[in-house]
Amino acid sequence: MKIGNPLNRDTDHGPQNHQAHLNKLREYCQRGVREGATLVCGGNQVPRPGFFFEPTVFTDVEDHMFIAKEESFGPIMVISRFADGDMDGVLSRANATEFGLASGVFTRDINKALYVSDKLAAGTVFVNTYNKTDVAAPFGGFKQSGFGKDLGEAALNEYLRVKTVTFEY
Repeated sequence: MKIGNPLNRDTDHGPQNHQAHLNKLREYCQRGVREGATLVCGGNQVPRPGFFFEPTVFTDVEDHMFIAKEESFGPIMVISRFADGDMDGVLSRANATEFGLASGVFTRDINKALYVSDKLAAGTVFVNTYNKTDVAAPFGGFKQSGFGKDLGEAALNEYLRVKTVTFEY
């Protein structure tokens, strides 16, 4: 991931919007390590001016861990193991969270991708990519990850008030 100016098209992730959020990301990573997850890379502020945070990857993340249950809103990926072929078990675990903004599915099997995408309780599902959006595609979460949609025609509907008037004359 390229960290930098969010106005540059080749930037993948810009700065956090304030010091408090940067501190929250540091604490999130420290807690992940304390709870037994493996910090593969990142976990710190980028050594440059601004509230930039390193792209971070955790492995060996278990469902009960804080980092598996809470949204970081930073460049942090958590990776959990699952039994080979246990798609319904994975879906059950993924949908057990109270959040549902976005999810990612990586597979060579298009049938698995379609099945999992349909069953995930998330407002956006990325398949074999992540965080690629289009202004014509609605974006927004399910459950505690928001109400309504940004972008696309669905976002315009948030500004409309639909009224039905029924009468006889």
